Amino acid sequence: MSELTEQVIGSLKDKAIPEKAAFFPRFFKTGPGEYGEGDQFLGVMVPEQRKIAKMVAGDISLDEIHLLLQNPYHEVRLCSLFMLVYKYQKTKKEEEQKEIVDFYLTHMEFINNWDLVDTTCHPILGHYFFKRDKDLFYDLAQSGHLWKQRIAMISSLHWIKRGELKDALALAEILKDHPHDLMHKAMGWMLREIGKMDYEAEVDFLKKYYQEMPRTMLRYAIEKFPEEMRQDFLKGLV
Repeated sequence: MSELTEQVIGSLKDKAIPEKAAFFPRFFKTGPGEYGEGDQFLGVMVPEQRKIAKMVAGDISLDEIHLLLQNPYHEVRLCSLFMLVYKYQKTKKEEEQKEIVDFYLTHMEFINNWDLVDTTCHPILGHYFFKRDKDLFYDLAQSGHLWKQRIAMISSLHWIKRGELKDALALAEILKDHPHDLMHKAMGWMLREIGKMDYEAEVDFLKKYYQEMPRTMLRYAIEKFPEEMRQDFLKGLV
């Protein structure tokens, strides 16, 4: 560990709240057989993690982030990923952006819970691949690995917000039969975001697949619909 990485860990421990350290393992499902099995928590709130990450992002190296990402504590990993996002957003050089993207892709084994995925993949991968070939995301979607599949789906948020919906809809089509409710929620969320940009595009997708969709995915997708239409979808009357 370098002096800077030790400083980061020390700063996080200083912000630890014992009550949160006790609560987070239940919230993030760390029990035997659950998706976050074995993860450990200090009890640090996200705004504090972001502050610490922002303070050191300009000075910390990728090698040091590599060390932090292997830490057993969830908040240390998340804080190090925030640093990666800030480093990516700060640089305009394509070669430096690519280096950060490659780093992200080779460290996905440590991006192993939904919050680690959701706050970091779309500002890095989504941004970088916006105008680039997206075959990577189809490979991730078909990987059979929960977190890689969620990375594929949530990365599309960047494209959706810019009106590029084709790949997000295609990924949702690939993943619509996924067995895990974390993917149902992710896809329902992205479909809802698609509807904000193009209501008809979301409705067309739902009309085609809603009867076979997991209920959670459908409920998330239609959350903002007019109540009568929402009920029609839920009752299978569309």
